[in-house]
Amino acid sequence: MKKIFLAGEWVLGQGKPTVSYFPADGTKNDEFSTASVEQVDEAVRKAHQAWQQPEWRFSLPSQRARVLWKVAELIEARVEELAALQTRDNGKPLSETRGLVMSAAQTARYMASVLDTLDEELTNQRASDTLTLSVYEPLGVVAAITPWNSPIASEMQKIAPALAGGNAIVLKPAELTSLVALRLAELFEEAGLPKGLLSILPGKGSVVGNALVQHHLVRKISFTGGTNTGKQLAHVAAERLISTSLELGGKSPTVVLEDADLELAVNGVIYGIFSSAGQACIAGSRLFVHQSRYDEFVARLVEKTNRLRVGHPEDPATQVGPLIDENHLRGVDAYVQQAKAEGGQVVTGGHRVTGNGLDQGSYYAPTVITGLSNSATVCQEEIFGPVLVVMPFESEQELVSVANQSVYGLAAGIWTENYRKAWQLARLLDVGTVWINTYKKFSISTPFGGFKQSGVGREKGRHSILSYMQQKSIYIGLDSTPNPWCEG
Repeated sequence: MKKIFLAGEWVLGQGKPTVSYFPADGTKNDEFSTASVEQVDEAVRKAHQAWQQPEWRFSLPSQRARVLWKVAELIEARVEELAALQTRDNGKPLSETRGLVMSAAQTARYMASVLDTLDEELTNQRASDTLTLSVYEPLGVVAAITPWNSPIASEMQKIAPALAGGNAIVLKPAELTSLVALRLAELFEEAGLPKGLLSILPGKGSVVGNALVQHHLVRKISFTGGTNTGKQLAHVAAERLISTSLELGGKSPTVVLEDADLELAVNGVIYGIFSSAGQACIAGSRLFVHQSRYDEFVARLVEKTNRLRVGHPEDPATQVGPLIDENHLRGVDAYVQQAKAEGGQVVTGGHRVTGNGLDQGSYYAPTVITGLSNSATVCQEEIFGPVLVVMPFESEQELVSVANQSVYGLAAGIWTENYRKAWQLARLLDVGTVWINTYKKFSISTPFGGFKQSGVGREKGRHSILSYMQQKSIYIGLDSTPNPWCEG
C-alpha cells in the first residue's frame, strides 16, 4: 500500500485506504493510504515550523529557484513515466498527458526564472527625512486542493509559485487521481527541498480537505475544481480572513462569425470541446454560429466529429479517451437525455461507446446537439463531458447578450477573419480568457482565471508568485533631529 508524504516523511496514512482504477478498463492501478484529520494537523504544524525557519523563508530568491530548476529537469527526464502514470490515473490519452507533464516542467522553470528577476519596490519618495520602500514576504502555510482532470499541471501551478514565494504548502490531490502527486513529492525530495515545506495528503475532500482549509495556521486556500465547492471554501476564507485563489467551473461560448474560415473554425471547435473527452473547465461547450453559415458549419462539424477516434488512451491513434469513471459517464448521459427532453436533437453521439475492447471502460461518444436555446439546462450547467450544443445567431448585439447569459465566465473562443471585430467582441465577453482563431492554448507567462462564478484570482504569470506573498511597507527615518512635537 502506498504511503502519504507528510512533511518530508513517507508514512502510512491513518485514514480509510482507497484504490486508483484505470478508467479505460476498470483494472486496479494501486492502493494507497489516506490522511487522517490528526495527520492533517501534524502536516500543517510541521509546515508552519518549516516555513518559519530562515533557511527557506529568508533565503535568496536564487536559492529557492535552484530547487525549482532541478525539479523541472527531473520532470523532463521522466516524461514518459509520468505521462503513463497520469494516463493510468485519469484515462487521458498519452498524447495529452505528455503535454501536461511538459507543462508542469515549464511551470517550475518559469517560476524559477521569475524569482531571479522579481524586483521589490523603492516607492516614490514624498519627504526628504524618510526613505520608503515596499517588500514582499511569504504568507506562511498554503492549503492547495487540485482536480482529477489535469493533475500534474494543476498541482505544479500551485506548488511552484507557493514555494517560490517562500511558503510551505500542503496539497490534497483529487481522491480519484493521487498517484502523480505522490510521484511529484519524490521529485521534490530528490531536488533537495527542505523537509516540512511540502506535504501530499490524499483523501476525501469532506475529511482531509475540510480539516486542511479550517486549520488555524493555514494562511491561503488555493483551489481548482467545481463552483459549489469553491463557494464553500470562499465562506471558510471569509470567516478566517485569509486569501483565496479559486479556479472554478465554466460554460464557455465559442463564436463563429459570418466571415470565419470554416475549416479552421471546425477543427478548432472540435478540439476545444472533445479533446480531454470534454473534461476541462474551459471546454467550448456552447457554440454560436452565424445564421448564414449555420447549416454548412453543422454539416462539416458532424462529419468531422464522426471521424474522431474514440479508444484506449494508451493507443497512439486515440483522440478521445474514456471519462473518469462510471458515475461520471452516467451523469453526462443524464444531461444528454435532459437535452432531448427539452426538445434538443442529437445529431451525432449521445451514447456509450462499446466494442473493440472498450466494453469495460467509461467511454462516451462525442455528442453534438441542436435545436435548443441558451436557456436550456445543458447550456447553463457544466456537463464536463464531450457534449456540444450548437445555436444560430443573427446579430452580434444579440450574440453578446446571449453569450454572457451564464453564471460562468471562464473562457471564450472567436473565429473570424476581421481582427478589429474580434478585438471588439473579445472586450465585450464577460470571461477571463479569450482565444481568437485558436482555442485551448496556454502559456505559463499569461495569467489565467475566471469572471463571475468561474473564480477569484489568477494563476500563472509573474504575479502568481506575489499572490502567495504579502506586501510590507517600511519607513526609514533619515533625520537625526529629535521630533519637536515632544518638546512642548
